[in-house]
Amino acid sequence: MKAPYLPPSDRPTLLTRRALLGAGVALGATGLALWPEAKSLADQVGDFIEGGPVPDIAPKQLSKHVWTIFATDGFPTPENHGMMSNVTFVVTSAGVVILDSGSSLQIGQMAIRMIKKVTPLPVIAVFNTHVHGDHWLGNHAFAQAYGDKLPIYALAETMNLIKGYEGNLWRSLMERWTNQATAGTKVVPPNTEVKHGQTLQFGDITLKMHFYGKAHTTADLCVQVVQDQITAVGDIAMANRIANIDDGSYPGTFKYFKELAAGAGKQLWLPGHGEATFDLLDTYGKFLAGIWEPCQQAIKDGKSEAEAKAMVLADPRVASRAKTMLGFDSNIGKYTSLAYLEAEKEAF
Repeated sequence: MKAPYLPPSDRPTLLTRRALLGAGVALGATGLALWPEAKSLADQVGDFIEGGPVPDIAPKQLSKHVWTIFATDGFPTPENHGMMSNVTFVVTSAGVVILDSGSSLQIGQMAIRMIKKVTPLPVIAVFNTHVHGDHWLGNHAFAQAYGDKLPIYALAETMNLIKGYEGNLWRSLMERWTNQATAGTKVVPPNTEVKHGQTLQFGDITLKMHFYGKAHTTADLCVQVVQDQITAVGDIAMANRIANIDDGSYPGTFKYFKELAAGAGKQLWLPGHGEATFDLLDTYGKFLAGIWEPCQQAIKDGKSEAEAKAMVLADPRVASRAKTMLGFDSNIGKYTSLAYLEAEKEAF
């Protein structure tokens, strides 16, 4: 592997539009005289408007090297500032490695504050597990703090999607969902490709890349921290949230779980949403099977989508989680429909 990345020692101060306009007011008569010029300049730097800071969330240590800043909420709101997905960091002897950078510039900045309470070492790399913006919009904060040459790793398809339409779409959606709390966040795409089976060495820690095809999305990267027997699985499995599978596949997810478990061995599975557990793939896999298998049976029996939904809701693997799973009521209909359509396609 090439020599470790070293961050720059000095960073420029970010000028906000609010501060710029405030300076004009503070100048009194002079400021008023210069108002047209100040306003014009403020308009030009409109992209630098920033939402307020995210409250600190103390990181939890999961193993000797791995820490996670847990998101307690499953979905973005103005109140949580978009803090809906976990930000994990690995403290190696060479520096800190980030596994998913969060939903915004502000969340990334909060994560940096928390990392500095754990170690004085700089961030030397970032990994993005997939295209959904709550897992990579925080790249902006790390590139701002540690330089635009900071290696940001992802699968090739994820890189291309973020560089294209999806990147700006996710930035805009997050601003809308949080009522502009994430304003000021820029799209900073991954810049370094990784592939399945690849291993990367960061000081005393080895990270192994896993990818077994379409699951939650078309390109989901899982990152194994070899020495600590922890694998960050992104969103292919969730602890207590029903996952978006619009771009994914039910049978693809089951295949991914089987091959990942065989490829990594016994692990503490760390999801992008929720707490890490040793049985995560099993428990979430059973829930998904409770959606998929009734839909398969409904197709075989010539039943309608509405009848399939009733079968899903009656399945004990689904019913047992209906009252506790975040987003269940608002999403179970949609994801039953997706399962029904995929089962129908598979049958023909």
